[in-house]
Amino acid sequence: MNRRIFYFSLLSLAITGCGNINNKTAIGDFEYAKQQEAQKIVIPENLNKPKEAKDFFITNDINHQGPIGGKVDVRAPSLVLPVASASRIEPGTKNAKVWFDQVLEENDLNAFVHDALKEQLANDDVILNSIDSEGKVFESEWYISEEISGYWWFETVDNTESLRFRYIFETKAHGRSVALTVELIDFEETNKAGTSKTMDIIDKQRAEMAMLNQIVSQVDYKYRLKKRENRIMRAKQKFVTIGENIESEPAYIAEIDVELLWSNMPLFFADYGFEITDLNESDKIYFVDFVKPDNSLWAVLWGDDVPVIDVDDAEYQFVLADLDGKTSITIYDGRGNVLPIETLERIFPIMETGLSFKDVF
Repeated sequence: MNRRIFYFSLLSLAITGCGNINNKTAIGDFEYAKQQEAQKIVIPENLNKPKEAKDFFITNDINHQGPIGGKVDVRAPSLVLPVASASRIEPGTKNAKVWFDQVLEENDLNAFVHDALKEQLANDDVILNSIDSEGKVFESEWYISEEISGYWWFETVDNTESLRFRYIFETKAHGRSVALTVELIDFEETNKAGTSKTMDIIDKQRAEMAMLNQIVSQVDYKYRLKKRENRIMRAKQKFVTIGENIESEPAYIAEIDVELLWSNMPLFFADYGFEITDLNESDKIYFVDFVKPDNSLWAVLWGDDVPVIDVDDAEYQFVLADLDGKTSITIYDGRGNVLPIETLERIFPIMETGLSFKDVF
């Protein structure tokens, strides 16, 4: 029993020791930091001085006031993470700065990034203030974080850290590239040792990088939301309606350029039981034969069945024509008679899906 208690004691000491490890510094002894610099060898004047190699010579022009031994910060430097679409960093820069290039043509890029900044600070419950009249420089109110120990009414604030940031926008003359730079402008830390307004240079860089990466992530999130909205809008949008061609004949009207629709019509024909027998590219006419697809039991089981257009097996002509940027699709039978509006309405659900080419465009 005593042996078991002894083992538990050792385990407790080990866990306590791990909890006290400072991740900022290296682990081990630092005897090298206590070594005194050796004196130069004094060569008598009557003797020749030996050859001195300069390969590993260290000049005295170094920072003698920097940290030594256990005070050296060994953490890896923080990096800007350009995870948003068309975001990038300048090679070699050490600043918390990222460039965004135009992705959404219908949105002003500067306003889009600025909105992401405002939304990020709103999520953090921090106020954003504009500093200049041109809307290029902004500053945040205080970011405040506390370290609390104890439970319930015995809680004690052990450490309070407060930070303020500046956000600088830079826009290329063409307006399709916007840069955002983040700078830490104020810092204050209060703990048992007192209050300090000086921050370690590595901690300062890490704070700036972390703040910028949050904004980049917010830009990426806004891009994803916009793409989702576009997909939903596209899924609900009616690309094909029933109307009239330029001759006032009943026809389908597609929200697609005539050349683009012409080049993709063979895909529609192949999927819905039409076989192209001839064509007139100048007049945009396809001559086709229609045979209803045979949706056998096996086709249904394997998922190969296709919607069947409810028209007679016969010859047809599909005539395409430009209609102010849209395309009219007029269907004639083998004798040159236009299909009536009643027929177009009956087969519209299948024709609308097929002529939308939502899986193509």
